[in-house]
Amino acid sequence: MRRVLQVSLLCGISVVAVGWQVSAQQRDGATFMNPLLDHGPDPWVIAQDGWYYYLNSMGKNVTIWKTRDITDLRHAEKKAVWTAPESGPYSHDIWAPELHRFDGKWYLYFAADKGDNESHRIYVLENSAADPLTGEWVIKGKVGDATDKWAIDASVFEDKGRRYMVWSGWEGDSDGQQNIYIAQLRNPWTVGSKRVMLSYPKYPWEHVGDLPNRPMTPHVEVNEGPEILQHDGSLFLVYSGSACWTDYYELGVVRARSGANLLDPASWSKFDHPFFTQNREGGVFGPGHNGFFKSPDGTQDWIIYHANPKTGQGCGDNRSPRAQPFTWNVDGSPNFGRPVAVGVALPKPAGTK
Repeated sequence: MRRVLQVSLLCGISVVAVGWQVSAQQRDGATFMNPLLDHGPDPWVIAQDGWYYYLNSMGKNVTIWKTRDITDLRHAEKKAVWTAPESGPYSHDIWAPELHRFDGKWYLYFAADKGDNESHRIYVLENSAADPLTGEWVIKGKVGDATDKWAIDASVFEDKGRRYMVWSGWEGDSDGQQNIYIAQLRNPWTVGSKRVMLSYPKYPWEHVGDLPNRPMTPHVEVNEGPEILQHDGSLFLVYSGSACWTDYYELGVVRARSGANLLDPASWSKFDHPFFTQNREGGVFGPGHNGFFKSPDGTQDWIIYHANPKTGQGCGDNRSPRAQPFTWNVDGSPNFGRPVAVGVALPKPAGTK
């Protein structure tokens, strides 16, 4: 009995000590909890000169958050840097903005339409200021290939001195299936090649997308939100598969070697399984539309993504940004793990001040 009491006492002391340690870490700012904001679909992060710049879909404007600590967005400086006009081709549904820096200038890519989904296309803004929260944002126009088909979720990247844009689009002029396309850029606002399809909803896990209340299009199959992750000589195109209005919005991966002909579909190989799926017990539904960033000291890889806290919440404003570190598998592919549950304390990115 004495030994049982001693063990119980030690266990109790250990639990209290662990709890005190976590609380102390939280007080010292060493940990954070997801979500980073209460609302924020389609999150994007880029680091520049010791600052993180964060964006998400706002609908009518483009807002940028600026912070040294990406996990403390609630206290970050933020500014609406551009507001859509009342009418015109890029006046409504401002989705999935991404901020990139090329040749000493900032470029803001976003999807927009004129008031109907069928007119969604990609547009870009330019700013020559060193800080994207300052200076003047100038519209450079529509960024698209010669087919001029429906397009959303553009991202740009460089490989071996060449710049490319990837996006989600329709093959024709009607809804029903979204594919991932790539084209080479002549400059940050001009596509300089034909578009090439890199991924389409091929596997069963990508086919969740019924729309019982839309008889004209009762089912849509989706590949969207493409992002490029570069590591150890490989390019990983990480995309969101299945529809965002379901709990089964998940991340898939297509792989190519750096330096390959990226406009040749044969250079890319698609994994047959999802890499990041919902955590129902932890309150993470429909995790997807991600981005990537490094910790301040450059030693850790992190993923940022949105998810719903409850089942059946779909594509609305309940989606909130979350972040967590990830590692790499022995075959060189990313290991995103499982979405961390809401309210779990995580150590902040290494080097965060």
